[in-house]
This record gives sequence, C-alpha cells and structure tokens, in this order.
Amino acid sequence: MTPIAPREETYPAKAVAAPARREPAGDDLIELLFFAYRDFVGDPDRILADYGFGRAHHRVLHFVDRYPGLTIAELLDILRITKQSLNRVLKDLIGQGYVVQQPGMIDRRQRLLSCTESGAGLAADLTRVQARRLARALASPDATASPEDFLMAMIEPEDRPAVRRLMARRTVRRTSGEGA
Repeated sequence: MTPIAPREETYPAKAVAAPARREPAGDDLIELLFFAYRDFVGDPDRILADYGFGRAHHRVLHFVDRYPGLTIAELLDILRITKQSLNRVLKDLIGQGYVVQQPGMIDRRQRLLSCTESGAGLAADLTRVQARRLARALASPDATASPEDFLMAMIEPEDRPAVRRLMARRTVRRTSGEGA
C-alpha cells in the first residue's frame, strides 16, 4: 500500500511562515494557573515530605478531615482515582495513625473514614499554609484587577519576574481555524 502524502492546503505556507503573535488572554490564564498551582501545592508538599507523604495523601486528608464518616466509595468518587491508588494512600495514613476506618452502622461492609487527632492537626497545618497564600494573593493591590493578576499574586514573589520573562518568550501555535 502506498502512503498518502499530506494535502498541500492542509499546511498553508502562510500559516507556517507567519510570525508569532500574542495569544488570547485565555492562554495566559492557563499558563498562570500552572504556576499558581505549582506554588499553591508546593507549600503543603514541603510539609508532607517530612512525613513521607505526597499530594495524594494531602487530598485524602483534606476530604476525610472535612467529611468525617466519608465512605471509601464517596472518596473514590470525589478524587476520581483508582481503588488501588486510594488503598495505597489509605494504608499509609491508617498505618501511621492519621486516619481511622470503622464499619458502617447500617451496612457493616462499608468503611467509614475519619481523621485521628493527629490527622486533623496535619490537615489543619496544610490548610493553614494554603489559606495564607490565598490571603496574600487576595490582599495584593492588583489581585482584583483581573484573573491573571490574581494568579500572578499566587506565585512566589521572587519567581514572578521569571514567569513574566518566560511568558513573554512564548510563541503561538496556529490552529487550522485561525485567520491570518
């Protein structure tokens, strides 16, 4: 069978040779969201590392702390992870005394999850550092000007110039639906 060559009109020379131009604001939001998320989860990551835990442990602690008696099925639905992934994380948290599981009152097959006192304390520490970052971003003079400004305020102050420089270098990838 002979390979089919790409059609010329699919890859117009004008679109390929066109100079880069500034993207729509939505692209900035997407990129800033990546950087803001990196720093938003970076604060708890540093705390969790001292316990040998990761982000999955954080997510489980967060929801189990806020919804005592949460079932495994409910937690799986919230986190949208596999049972295998959840079991690994729960094994760590239960084994180290941060979460307890008890059978359901009506259906004894259910496993109801709750934080221990130390689990609730760790969850509170993790929430505290994230709340501090959000409060600092919201208190920034420019944070209410636009979503981009708020996300930039979420990024570590010393990293903001590098993020701005990086974003200024970005080129646009044209899609077939864009005009010239």
